[in-house]
Amino acid sequence: MPAINFSTFILSLNSAALVHLGVETDPTTGTRAVNLTMAKQTIDILAMMEEKTKGNLTEDEKRLVTHLIYELRLLYVKQAKGN
Repeated sequence: MPAINFSTFILSLNSAALVHLGVETDPTTGTRAVNLTMAKQTIDILAMMEEKTKGNLTEDEKRLVTHLIYELRLLYVKQAKGN
């Protein structure tokens, strides 16, 4: 198993959000299902992590978090509109 660091932790939250958005297959069930409540909570956790770690991240970590939150928010809006 790879070592856990900030980037791998953020990527694991991103993976969870993608499962909740129905973009990725749930590895435990093998199915895809949309759960907007859980998706929003996971996106909000990522946003909280971004806020709480301001000034303490490397440029790569900062870019990663910002990019993932942006992409997840776009997917969330798309799913919420039913597209």
